Amino acid sequence: MPHYRVISGRIPSNPNGFDFSSTIAKTLLNQDRIRIVEEEIDTAVESRNDSLPTLRELGPPDLVHLVKQSVKSGNKQSGVYHHVTGIDASSSASLAAYVNTLIYTPNDKTTKIISGLYCCYNAFSRLDMRVDVKIPGGVESYCIDERGDKRVASDALWMETFLCGVLRAYAYADDGSGDSIKKIIGVRRFDPITSTEMEHKFLDAAERLFFKGPQLGSEPEVQVPNNVSNHLTTGLINYIYTTGRYTSGINLFEKLRSRDTEVSSLLARVMLSADEEVQAVGLLHDAISMLPMNYSLLDCQATFCQSKGRLDWALECAKRGVTAAPSEFATWAKLAEVYVGLEQWELALLTLNSCPMFTYQEKDLPRMPDPARILLPVMPESILDEIDDPPQSYDEVHPSLRKLHAAGYKGTFLKAYSILTEVTARIGWDQLLRIRSQVFVMEEEYRSEKQTISVNHTSNANASTTALRGTPSPGINGTASEGQPDGETGSHADDEETLNEQQSVPSSPPDSARLADESIEKPDHTITSEVVKSGNDDSADSSNARSNYTQFHNKRLCERWLDNLFMVLYEDLRIYTIWRSDMAQAQSKNSDYRKSAEEWEILGELAERLHHFPEAVEAYQACLRVRFSPKAMRGVLKMYENQGRSREMLQAMIRLIAWQYRWYSEFSPALLRTVRKLIETEGAVKVRSIVQATSLPQPVLDLTHRYVELCVAFRSSGSEA
Repeated sequence: MPHYRVISGRIPSNPNGFDFSSTIAKTLLNQDRIRIVEEEIDTAVESRNDSLPTLRELGPPDLVHLVKQSVKSGNKQSGVYHHVTGIDASSSASLAAYVNTLIYTPNDKTTKIISGLYCCYNAFSRLDMRVDVKIPGGVESYCIDERGDKRVASDALWMETFLCGVLRAYAYADDGSGDSIKKIIGVRRFDPITSTEMEHKFLDAAERLFFKGPQLGSEPEVQVPNNVSNHLTTGLINYIYTTGRYTSGINLFEKLRSRDTEVSSLLARVMLSADEEVQAVGLLHDAISMLPMNYSLLDCQATFCQSKGRLDWALECAKRGVTAAPSEFATWAKLAEVYVGLEQWELALLTLNSCPMFTYQEKDLPRMPDPARILLPVMPESILDEIDDPPQSYDEVHPSLRKLHAAGYKGTFLKAYSILTEVTARIGWDQLLRIRSQVFVMEEEYRSEKQTISVNHTSNANASTTALRGTPSPGINGTASEGQPDGETGSHADDEETLNEQQSVPSSPPDSARLADESIEKPDHTITSEVVKSGNDDSADSSNARSNYTQFHNKRLCERWLDNLFMVLYEDLRIYTIWRSDMAQAQSKNSDYRKSAEEWEILGELAERLHHFPEAVEAYQACLRVRFSPKAMRGVLKMYENQGRSREMLQAMIRLIAWQYRWYSEFSPALLRTVRKLIETEGAVKVRSIVQATSLPQPVLDLTHRYVELCVAFRSSGSEA
């Protein structure tokens, strides 16, 4: 008998606003699959039609809409729908076959399905492919353009749609943490490629459409999509890394390289992953000889030199990469990483300050009207007490933990923050502030100097050229690209209470906050380039804004987004220090240090952001002792991977795979990659034996066996025995 989660009434129409904790566990009869019930029939399809002109990249997951009719009253109809990824969209017949699997409902004797509509977006031609199934009756296939006009669906359009469907399956897949699953309610995720025959079809379509890839857009870190940086190449590389099908990838890129030498960067990356380093180095040498200023090739070469510990060689490659593509974030980020590795902290900050920052664009998530109700069945195969969410209300979280803005960083801001936190982890906060004050013009000294300045002259030097030369030179950085801050820090006044106010630790909360404020110095603001350019200053005329002040003529102006990053980092460090201080006090007094599961999860993410990995694992394990959390289990799994603890890895994997299946995700590239790597080291036979020896229900174990069988089907290393 299937179990269900039921959401009655209205939920936020924004899928990002859905909270799994608001659901109510309830057992229902006569239901067997996801059902999102519409208030009015066809409103979901109409919303999809309205969204077509606004789609930018790969498009939303496929929409499956069914019309149900009451058996007793033929006039009473209702519309239900769900989303799906990973279905073979190479023809109308394959999509109609999926709709037909939904028609038979043995547990529902009161209604029958009279029609079904499958919608799949073609991002190449900007068309929504439709397959309309009438029951009884025939099947009609057509496509809808952005204006809502019908068009004929040709074989060429179906090939494009098939490729887009595979790419979406990887783009919308979950990494095991549950974050992607919680973004969109009611999505079934299937593996789009389960055999070598399907792989051949996928790679053939990718070869035919490869040079149309830039039309699909790219990852948020890429400003201008090109032949080697777009969603198609990202999906191809992801597929090759996930399945370990390096030979197939090498063959594909070898054929494409003959048409465009730039593809050598992708070929070299696959070769390096396949442990063919000698061939990869020779390939890069030949390709860079032909394209000496191609930043993709230079970035690949710099990454390889980094991996071999030759940071001096990586530095030269990274500098040339910045010269070749100064408007791309990736080239500046690579140069900053190399400077961090060389412990040239001042140049690392100058380079980071010069990074062009891009506003993060979310994926094309579906925007649906508020449903009448949602029925989410718990599939029998995934029933496992320890991963089931408790029916009681969820955890309360201290307000200070809710205000950690770094948790929301994505795209270029996330990468820049990661570099900044790595520097902090290596040299400490106090030393970082000292270097910051040596590199950037601080607000106080700027205003002080501005009051006494009497000589004005200009300089053309800037932080970008300084970072490339490797030595400081006089001037004010007024030319670096300016990003938009991803979030402003709030006031800290209401955070003077500790995170611990709801627990039984006898220490005084204000003492912990005071200790954190004393040990973590709050950074002063720098003077940003926006202030200087606008002349928005009360102490002097705006005509002095471009003056080269004698007190700091070797310093640069800090971009506003980077100044905000320092403030956000300070708040992270402050909360982290309070947490560790309270824990130490509790341990010294043999007191229980209690947190809710969600608070432990947030603290684990906080420690991981700050590169304190042992403390992050400690928080994740504490979270799991309260209740199951896929994010916490994923964090613990990383520790097991680093320590090579195969049995513990599989124990974590079994639970993560079961939780994924519980929320209709039968495919996670990250988990499949972990299983494949485990098979490479331990062998498929041993992995199967360890899984089978686990004292968990057999249906739960079979879910993990499916991942092992997939690796065997693709003849992964270690699966031959």
